[in-house]
Amino acid sequence: MDPIELLIVLAVVLFSLSIHESAHAWTADWLGDPTGRALGRVTLNPLVHIDPMGSILVPLLGFVMGGFIFGWAKPVPVNPRHLKNPKRDHIFIAAAGPASNVVAALAFLIVLKVMNLMAPSLSRGDHALYPLFLFCFLGLLLNVVLAVFNLLPIPPLDGSWILSGLLPHHLSVLYDRIRPYGFMLLLLLMFSGALGEIIRPVWAFVQGLIV
Repeated sequence: MDPIELLIVLAVVLFSLSIHESAHAWTADWLGDPTGRALGRVTLNPLVHIDPMGSILVPLLGFVMGGFIFGWAKPVPVNPRHLKNPKRDHIFIAAAGPASNVVAALAFLIVLKVMNLMAPSLSRGDHALYPLFLFCFLGLLLNVVLAVFNLLPIPPLDGSWILSGLLPHHLSVLYDRIRPYGFMLLLLLMFSGALGEIIRPVWAFVQGLIV
């Protein structure tokens, strides 16, 4: 495995996860909760967001093993006591992460389209600017995967907070009872192959956008 490619993968992962978590922190701060800002999370500096397992080991293993790349960072803490409307505001804070990844993916797609128009041979591994092409290509793929993955309504993913905020109170209380078991549900999805079945068509669709 080319060490340069591994470094590019790591750079893309850290950049994309930093976008995601800083969007949570910025939105929470905008809505009145300064917790994330006080912890220095309103920044694209990956050092404050890194989770060693989810930000480095898991994505690199996924790339080396030929699977899809995804990961996670340290979650941004939110104190609902600082929010004017905690139920509604939690929806916006949770949605900000995936939304930021969609915006980043669109930016990467535009750059890739421009690069393909200017230099169609850029995707060749021997081209001098191939590392830049690979960074943008993986950035597009990863940000779309992060958006879709985080919108799954399984705790502690963003989709679970969005769904909980949209449900009537009595249903939200029932739904939140599965929160302690969310990580086990995610592991079940991963090891059963169900997560791959969800992500694989998304991965294929995004790759088709570059052709």
